[in-house]
Amino acid sequence: MGYPEMRPRRLRTTPAMRRLVAETDVPPRSLVLPVFVLEGAAEPVPIPSMPGVVQHTLDSLRKAAVEAAEAGVGGLMLFAVPQAKDAVGSGATDPDGILNVAIREVVAEVGDASVVMADLCLDEFTDHGHCGVLTPDGRVDNDATLVRYADMAVAQAEAGVQVVGPSGMMDGQIGAIRAALDRAGYTDVSALAYSAKYASAFFGPFRDAVQSSLEGDRSTYQQDPANATESMREVALDVAEGADMVLVKPALGYLDVIRRVRDAVDVPVAAYNVSGEYSMVEAAAAQGWIDRERAILEVLTSIRRAGADIVLTYWAVEAARRLR
Repeated sequence: MGYPEMRPRRLRTTPAMRRLVAETDVPPRSLVLPVFVLEGAAEPVPIPSMPGVVQHTLDSLRKAAVEAAEAGVGGLMLFAVPQAKDAVGSGATDPDGILNVAIREVVAEVGDASVVMADLCLDEFTDHGHCGVLTPDGRVDNDATLVRYADMAVAQAEAGVQVVGPSGMMDGQIGAIRAALDRAGYTDVSALAYSAKYASAFFGPFRDAVQSSLEGDRSTYQQDPANATESMREVALDVAEGADMVLVKPALGYLDVIRRVRDAVDVPVAAYNVSGEYSMVEAAAAQGWIDRERAILEVLTSIRRAGADIVLTYWAVEAARRLR
């Protein structure tokens, strides 16, 4: 019999050899930890559909922020669950609202040791659960929502946030936010644009995490999962309006979109490894169907391999510790 002249397996012979020639890595600095804070909570509240994730108190949030910074995690993305909601999401712009208080607390705790980011959207704060204010007939009013987003951006900047994360998929949101921040003198606050955010079933557990009031869905403003070229238009518009970074959400079902975005822009590209993706792995691992630790690293590596510079993931601290 003949023997092969080329033997690619030579580069897989030992763990050290595989490490030497690995094409993709997941450095802890590339990871961002999403965290939830629950107004009025006396102790952290576990989220049943997201095993291992909690709604924090302010005290436990500060501790989690320090833990993440010490693990080398690149940043934290803050979400808040207020006690009171209304039609226009007043709590989002209240300086004493839970999200703005949380920003101040985390910034005071970690300083420049990690990048403090905050979700900029109204869905957690509205009694109808949509990402914007509504018209009398119940449709999301894009332009009226931009006014609220602009005010929210300034409120977060005043609280000390370093990066705002507008996630509502309103047309023109980056331009409105950038103009408001610059007018208020916050020219150093960055915008991480959720440029390609899909109306996805994989957001399900997240709605438990933020105690969403949503009835219906967000298909009129979040993207159709069937479309990829549309994402390129959204990304181009956001970059033209001043986005400092762009994001694809979810990640695993949209690895092709991440790659197309990475090839098209010259700003950092982020991807959000969302709640449903997290919970599927945790649920399968709990049944003994998959190797949990290997699956986590494989998921994160696949997102990086697709082209993401930054990965938002609930495994950020655990993964960072292992990767270090």
